[in-house]
Amino acid sequence: MLEPTLVTWVLVVFGFTTCLPLFLAQLVILKDPQGQKAKEWLVGEGEEWRDRTHFRSAYGLAWADWIVFVPLLVVGSLGVILGEPWGYLLWAAAGAISLYINVALWFMEREYVYPSRGPARYFTYYWGFFVYWGLLAVGYSLVRLVGS
Repeated sequence: MLEPTLVTWVLVVFGFTTCLPLFLAQLVILKDPQGQKAKEWLVGEGEEWRDRTHFRSAYGLAWADWIVFVPLLVVGSLGVILGEPWGYLLWAAAGAISLYINVALWFMEREYVYPSRGPARYFTYYWGFFVYWGLLAVGYSLVRLVGS
């Protein structure tokens, strides 16, 4: 058993605080993909999808997150809170997914999101927090698993 530490709780809260707004926006696009609310929440107030590929990638990533990432994050977080090694393994997988997709998004979205949101918001919520949480979740999980 790997008793949760203060770092465990900070990472659980940080992960859910970071991901919850995204997950809610993704539910909107999954419910009504072409709806105005989906565009406002995922693209921006008064903005349109740049093209069909932009829409399709947002829609596809929403499905992928809800099929793979959300269960790994939720069940992994429950596991780490319970102090179970499998929780850290699932958390490491969720962290790796978060890193992977957000490094790809760095190259795909930067030219659009960075200028409209500015550096502070871009390097925190719009991109950074997902990368930071992913790095910390993978690193912390490995430390906990190897040290057990």
